[in-house]
Amino acid sequence: MKIAIIGAGNVGATLGKRFAEVGNEVFYGVRNPSEYDEKELGGKVGTNAEASQDAEIIVLSVPYPAVADAVKSCGDISGKIVVDATNPLGMTPNGLALTVGFEASGGEKLQEIIPQTKVVKCFNTTGFGNMAKPNGSMMFACGNDKDATDKVRNLAASIGFDALNIGDLSKSRLLEPLAMLWIHLAFTSELKRDFAFAIQRN
Repeated sequence: MKIAIIGAGNVGATLGKRFAEVGNEVFYGVRNPSEYDEKELGGKVGTNAEASQDAEIIVLSVPYPAVADAVKSCGDISGKIVVDATNPLGMTPNGLALTVGFEASGGEKLQEIIPQTKVVKCFNTTGFGNMAKPNGSMMFACGNDKDATDKVRNLAASIGFDALNIGDLSKSRLLEPLAMLWIHLAFTSELKRDFAFAIQRN
């Protein structure tokens, strides 16, 4: 499968390498392609539009304030699956917190920006270390197009996650707070980043 990763930071680069390891063709879209090493990333590097042109799935992995500009710079992505791996985080008087919720979500707002695409929320609820070695930890996906969501769920499962389709895109309102819980524990507890959420089946 041809996958575009928009953004090559910790999350984008980790996911891209994992996707390539299981046989996908990865193309990173970044602002300054000459600053990146394709061998190190395990995929091609170009502009957002170049990466997105032939992609079957586009994974959006940029800071939340850059989301709107990033998707606009991808060019015509009508009909494509766009995976929202971001979280609407910002600094507040009480520290880092969600800036959207609970009657809306970053995922739903992204769908409003690019209504011609199939937005799926996924890869936003854990740290990049767990993306490198999921070890059966959980990963949820949600989106308004069931086939697109199942495709992303299967992609998550292919790199080692216990992946579930939890319904339509409004379920992003559940996943983004779950991401905030992971971040809270990573920065305030003895767990640090060395933990992941999992589902125990009886």
